[in-house]
Amino acid sequence: MFKKILIANRGEIAVRVIRACQETGIRTVAVYSDVDRPSLHVQMADEVVCIGEAPPLESYLDMGKILDAARTTGAEAIHPGYGFLAENHRFAARCEKEGIVFIGPDSKALKLVGDKVASRNTLSQIGVSIIPGMKSTGKEIATFQKEAEKIGYPVMIKASAGGGGKGMRIVRNPKELKQSIEAGMREAKSAFGDESVYLEKCIERPRHVEFQVLADHYGNVVHLFERECSIQRRHQKIVEETPSTALGAELRRTMGETAVDVIRATGYTNAGTVEFLLDEDKNFYFLEINARIQVEHPITELVTGVDLVKWQIRIASGEKLTIRQEELFQRGHAIECRIYAEDPANNFLPSLGKIHFLKNPEGPGVRVDSGIYSGYDVTRYYDPILAKLIVWGEDREASRKRMVRALRDYVVLGIKTTIPYLKDVMQEPDFVSGSTTTDFIEKNLGNWKESEREEFLEVALVAAAIQDVLQQEADSGVRKKIAFSPWTTLGNWRIGSR
Repeated sequence: MFKKILIANRGEIAVRVIRACQETGIRTVAVYSDVDRPSLHVQMADEVVCIGEAPPLESYLDMGKILDAARTTGAEAIHPGYGFLAENHRFAARCEKEGIVFIGPDSKALKLVGDKVASRNTLSQIGVSIIPGMKSTGKEIATFQKEAEKIGYPVMIKASAGGGGKGMRIVRNPKELKQSIEAGMREAKSAFGDESVYLEKCIERPRHVEFQVLADHYGNVVHLFERECSIQRRHQKIVEETPSTALGAELRRTMGETAVDVIRATGYTNAGTVEFLLDEDKNFYFLEINARIQVEHPITELVTGVDLVKWQIRIASGEKLTIRQEELFQRGHAIECRIYAEDPANNFLPSLGKIHFLKNPEGPGVRVDSGIYSGYDVTRYYDPILAKLIVWGEDREASRKRMVRALRDYVVLGIKTTIPYLKDVMQEPDFVSGSTTTDFIEKNLGNWKESEREEFLEVALVAAAIQDVLQQEADSGVRKKIAFSPWTTLGNWRIGSR
């Protein structure tokens, strides 16, 4: 097992990896940009290294600086999290060359599956159903125009080097094509350091269903069942759940076996997902392999009892999978809501500034994966995800009701978040019934407005928080700045006598 791991990421996923390392007895190294110095992952790590200025290309996407940090601190392995360099085969190859373990697939497999076009071509040869699309990436607009006419509109522009909705666009007619391709290339370059994009046929109103997989270096592969990820805004997942309401036992078995076949065919190791689109007739099509830990991995952990991040580390260190497919089952139902620093009442514009007060929901079956705290500054440089709220219930309705309650208890003051929007998602009739397709948001919440009750509640919470802060200052007087400690988050407290 490793003694020290560098986490080449930030925010809630960096915090999640650090916690897994702490529980395993592994020392951690956090890297950070200059604006991220106060971040939670930096406060939690055993060692920290500044790797540059705020823009990702000057920090979190700079391979040289991250490898230098690993060498300087003596880190044996690098966990890339998701986004940034997590699916970059060149970075994995550089780690291999320098004798640093990349916690993920090797560079050869990562190059294949990370290149969405190459993986599509490979899997079509073994009989896996794929969505019609380009067999290579391109840069010439004329090439895309020709392919779009061949495939037939509407088409989907997708980044070849990464996922998460970055670089993705739906194009419904030839007039939109050039502008959409250029915008997709810019976004892909910013997110992944690679502007390559390609086209595939856009399937209307599908469900997005992915299967979590684990594969070791000894040929052992298991799937940990599905996650339904159909509720998306601008091709970005915002709500995920498991099990999917669309899958019966036989379809689940067939899709799971296909996911395992895909992983074996590509020589993939470590954790990842095989993603499918499921049409209205329950036909499923291979979409892509996401070669990393997923944002939504906690819901799988809650229904299977398997810690995916720890297994990533164990597999990368050379351990064999001790999990057998026949031993795995889903218990209960889990839902995840992604909490973004966005204003849903104002076209989801980023909401920047200081979080003056934070109160996470609590209670049985409630989990919060977060990278924020009271006093944290949200900047403009990175993806606006702040945290993930995850709940578990004995069945779907119990889980849904628990999520509604948890969202009502979630307080973030100082910036706008998507919390009130997500509360309405949870209570929308189509969600209650499980009728979730990728057009759910457009169909049900396209003209969403915050209710007057929510606005009144926010004002009341702000007033209460201000009163609380003023009272603390009056009681304690001037305070010196002290190092981060969980005790400092408790508010006023004292040791009493009996």
